Amino acid sequence: MFGFGNPGRGDDALGLALLQRFARQPKSQDALACCRLIEAIQLQIEHALELFDEELVLFVDASIAGCAPYSFRRLQAQRDVSYSSHAMSPAALLQVYETIAHRSAPPAYQLTMLGKSFELDAPLSEPAERHLDAAYQFLVHLCSAPEAVLWDAHTDENAA
Repeated sequence: MFGFGNPGRGDDALGLALLQRFARQPKSQDALACCRLIEAIQLQIEHALELFDEELVLFVDASIAGCAPYSFRRLQAQRDVSYSSHAMSPAALLQVYETIAHRSAPPAYQLTMLGKSFELDAPLSEPAERHLDAAYQFLVHLCSAPEAVLWDAHTDENAA
């Protein structure tokens, strides 16, 4: 599970905050115990190596637009049209994996939480805190049954 965002930019830290909260929870269930958590300010080309041997991948991040409190969707590998190998989208990272592994990427999903304030040195906004709480409950539910066919049933689900 990848959590990314900039902790120095207010609600941009939502992805990292969700991973950190998840990491503090007791890992009594087998499905929860086997989650590997990876934190980053931004995705980079080297993160494609982290996808080897994974059966299911989740990217968590903040969003400046979209559904509140969160959005959940399945990803497909997609070539990035930018010229940089520095900051990448999750879909572009999946494409890099497919290129270097010579096989399809594992099933991958993105959970984005709606943010409101992305100012420098700001804490999480009050709406972002609520969105984080809702996304955390959803994440715990997802991880209790880590199977793509089950996760597919929740795509585009928006828990109010």
